Amino acid sequence: MKGTLWFGLFAAVVFVSGCTSGEGHYRKDYDYSNIQKIAVVDVIGPVGGEAARNQIADFFAMELLKRGYSPIERAQVHVILKEQEFQASAITSDEDAAKAGRILNVPAVLIVNIPKFGDEIQMTVKMVNVEDGSILWLSSGKGKGSKTLGTIVGAAAGALIGYAVTGEDDKVVGAVAGGVAGGAAGNLLTPDQTEKMLQIIRKVCETMPPRQVRFQSIKN
Repeated sequence: MKGTLWFGLFAAVVFVSGCTSGEGHYRKDYDYSNIQKIAVVDVIGPVGGEAARNQIADFFAMELLKRGYSPIERAQVHVILKEQEFQASAITSDEDAAKAGRILNVPAVLIVNIPKFGDEIQMTVKMVNVEDGSILWLSSGKGKGSKTLGTIVGAAAGALIGYAVTGEDDKVVGAVAGGVAGGAAGNLLTPDQTEKMLQIIRKVCETMPPRQVRFQSIKN
């Protein structure tokens, strides 16, 4: 029993190892040096609670800083929007994002959409011009496996705990119960998920236009 569980744990680690990819394009007729302040106004998708969304927004803020932009801290974005009775949940279109940007007094905003956050993570991100709601930059990326590791490892570890604390006659029941509990715990944001998210965001943001470069298109 123990040997089988440890084998499953090893298989999980092997299964989740994979590569990331990204592709994006931006408008060639726009002067990005006009953009200084920028805000991540929404992170959409099944990525957990607000803390996880804030973390993802912070990862994008790091990449924006590398490229010469000045991102507004996400907590401040929420405060300003709330003061104006505008909720992030009300952002359902590029026009709504542009409206939020006007409230924040920034020339452009970012919207992050993560439709898949499991065995495979998929992401799209776009930069929206606040003035007219047009898209300035659009990019997508994907990577394999971070949630699988957290869930399967949690289940395997829980199963081993269940096996260890029960009697000989109840070892199978205990292992199953422990596996269920461990799997539930594994659904939390794990260090592996964090690292995979960082990898995808870095890959996606390789296609982001630096403020000092006006005419360029990048694909990787």
